[in-house]
Amino acid sequence: MMNCCGLITTQKEPVPLKSIEVQLEVRDHVATVVSTLNYENKEDKPLEAVFVFPLPGDAAVCHFSATIGQTQIVAEVKEKQQAREEYDDALSSGQQAFLLEESEQSPDIFSLSVGSLPPGESASIRLEYVIELAVQADDGLRFCLPAVLNPRYEPQGSGVQVTSVPASLVPYSLSFSARVSSPRPVSKVESSCSLDPLQYLNTEQTQATVKLAAGHKFDRDVELLIYYKDAHQPTAVVEAGQASAKPGTLMGDPVVMLSLYPEFPQSVMSSVASCGEFVLLLDRSGSMDCLTNDSEGQETRISSARDTLLLLLKSLPMGCYFNIYSFGDSYEHIFPKSVEYSEKTLEEALKKVEEMQADLGGTEILEPLKHIYSQPCIPNQPRQLFVFTDGEVCNTKEVINLVKKNSGSHRCFSFGIGEGSSSALINGLAKEGGGHAQFITGTDRMQPKVMQSLRFALQPAVEDISVTWDLPKGVSVTALSPPITTLFQGQRSLIYAQLTGQSSDAAEGCVTVKYSLAGHPSQNQLHFSLKPEEDTGLTVHRLGARTLIRSLEMEETDDKGQHDEGVKKKVVELSVQSGVSSSFTSFIAVNKGNNEPIEGPLVRRDVPIACECISPRVNQEVWATILALIWLHGFKMDTKEEWELLAMKAVSWLRAQNGNNHNNQNIIKVLICWFFFNSGLEKNRLLFCTFDIAVYLKLLTNIKVESLDLKLDSNKRLTYFPMQCLRTQSEKSW
Repeated sequence: MMNCCGLITTQKEPVPLKSIEVQLEVRDHVATVVSTLNYENKEDKPLEAVFVFPLPGDAAVCHFSATIGQTQIVAEVKEKQQAREEYDDALSSGQQAFLLEESEQSPDIFSLSVGSLPPGESASIRLEYVIELAVQADDGLRFCLPAVLNPRYEPQGSGVQVTSVPASLVPYSLSFSARVSSPRPVSKVESSCSLDPLQYLNTEQTQATVKLAAGHKFDRDVELLIYYKDAHQPTAVVEAGQASAKPGTLMGDPVVMLSLYPEFPQSVMSSVASCGEFVLLLDRSGSMDCLTNDSEGQETRISSARDTLLLLLKSLPMGCYFNIYSFGDSYEHIFPKSVEYSEKTLEEALKKVEEMQADLGGTEILEPLKHIYSQPCIPNQPRQLFVFTDGEVCNTKEVINLVKKNSGSHRCFSFGIGEGSSSALINGLAKEGGGHAQFITGTDRMQPKVMQSLRFALQPAVEDISVTWDLPKGVSVTALSPPITTLFQGQRSLIYAQLTGQSSDAAEGCVTVKYSLAGHPSQNQLHFSLKPEEDTGLTVHRLGARTLIRSLEMEETDDKGQHDEGVKKKVVELSVQSGVSSSFTSFIAVNKGNNEPIEGPLVRRDVPIACECISPRVNQEVWATILALIWLHGFKMDTKEEWELLAMKAVSWLRAQNGNNHNNQNIIKVLICWFFFNSGLEKNRLLFCTFDIAVYLKLLTNIKVESLDLKLDSNKRLTYFPMQCLRTQSEKSW
């Protein structure tokens, strides 16, 4: 047997990923992220390393390359099936190949395959993406590097297979540095993670650098909040086209990015609406019983969501209507239909919300949404839907499509609870539902975020939005962004457009956004120079392409689930032309300069990612029963005839409890680990646990015995337990 050294998984297999280096460059409100993943094969046979990891759902992935020795191979964007075939063909012929794919179910999950890495060989993978930073309630700009990928609940079928381990056992390191520059002084940079002190690079304090402190434990996403000294102002950035691209194409023409911050008349905003139907939808799936992060003393996701919901309930205006739904495998509602907000109905709702637990099983969000949309709207009470979830679903696009289909009857405000919540789902719900998205990873900024969303919901709906352009003669404009459907006071709205035609550097353009607010016509104007900015590279083009790609992807599937091949073809062409990934394309790189084929059978290694979820709590009866069964099988086999019938009865009871919680497999793992590694029993006696325990555990959950990670010796004795046993709330009582 090979003596494993270096990085290993919990199954004692070597992990070829050694480290991840991330460099972030922020220019005003746009970020460029460059990640370098360093692989090394320390085994004696060629490897294929597969790494499934999260990225922000609205990122434009625009570069993928591999460096082996002194050779750099830059990947091309190709249609997904074609890329897969080229990758497989390369591996079967003994060549090195690299494949980067976006998940078809959710745009915030990517899969990286590093193929045919020979023994002793090293490879560095470079991945680059650009993204706009969201404006927070306190005017900070939020950047999030997802370091946690929680398991996604999938109602049907099988999605992307993720190898995950607890944060403390991630077998590779992360280094992170950021450079911030802006026309305005940088006031401060805050983070949920430990940072080295902020370093200013000039006396004006318009440029600064900051680094993640050493020893990051992958127990949370790396979140940066960047603050400038002056308030955000409308801006326009014109970027020159690519010299090698054909004029008249997206990459060959200039592209403009407009950042608008609408200011509504004070007279209108002072009369905030006191009506509306507020429908609050709370996720009560088992994953919501996980801690918001792995720090000592932190609350669970369900507790954070409950607090958020209670604050929102107490802040609703008198005279409105409301109802509260909660969901898991099934869904429940407090009232049969929305009721008028009064002291009596509020008291009843508060009492029931305080009792809510994460005890409804899976994350079936589609059915409660369908039921809510089937209910008739109340006249003169605009419907506002608030969704609180950790976003652990696989059918992200199906959920977002449902919200988009019903966007004419409501506005949707979404809250992502806890580390690793799906940015694709949370942002997608708000974008297609004409609302606003918030992410809550702790209680420190919960209140302003909740109040900001409520203020937006109470703001009168902006109607009749139109965008008009005034450009020099000979210059035409093609919109890359979908039509604006929502405007909120002080919140940024982004517009991307392609400019075709010739103009002088001194020429100017003007864009006018007109709208009606509470019956009052209003408008905002922005004049801008058509002279291209310097040193922007192709950032604006890639963001514009990403915006158009996402918009087309939403159109690609109709209401009946049928695919539009014409739209798909447009997406593939645009993705290949711009070099920006899509759900229908992949990055593929093949090392064709490797003259000698790599020999030997190829061994696959799945690189684990951090899974932040802590196993949920179990009531004392379940704890006591399972531990009693383990103890009986471990230490009382000589009197088995005395307790065998009683044990069978206990197993039947436990199987009945199993239907109430879809996380029992994880619960049992934790119970086993905790019992054997934290009990005061002598170490040598712990090995006298027979195969019968695993059989009983299989009966409890209807899962394969092997999936419990139990290692059995030739005498069917348990000789190894996974060390990733995690804390639970019940542990303290033992």
